[in-house]
Amino acid sequence: MGKTLSGHSKMKQIFNKTEYKTRRQTLRNNMTEPEKKLWQILRGKQMGVKFRRQHGIGHYIADFYCPELKIVIEVDGDSHKSAEAQTYDAIRTDFMASLGITTLRFTNDEVIHNIEGVHQQLTQYLPPLAPP
Repeated sequence: MGKTLSGHSKMKQIFNKTEYKTRRQTLRNNMTEPEKKLWQILRGKQMGVKFRRQHGIGHYIADFYCPELKIVIEVDGDSHKSAEAQTYDAIRTDFMASLGITTLRFTNDEVIHNIEGVHQQLTQYLPPLAPP
């Protein structure tokens, strides 16, 4: 069973609800090219903290989530430009904020054409890396 917000199993489960397990697995196995590119700099604690990909939070599935810092990273394609999608994204962001989670959004174009800039923006939210 996934974790609840308070850690008590009797409370409503918030993270990785079992009914969304197949959907999360499908999304992990079919990542978009921008998601794959961003994952290459997030995976394996390369940024000093652990990120999870396609992590369930409530009835949403975040592209990337860092539990330690309570940060969600979303990579948005063209479908996020419509008014309807922007309303949905705002509701989703508000839900994350209600849990104390910060949502960072990057467009596909930003990730593909300016991964260095995305990396630099992310470092503002991360603890400083220890020298090697």
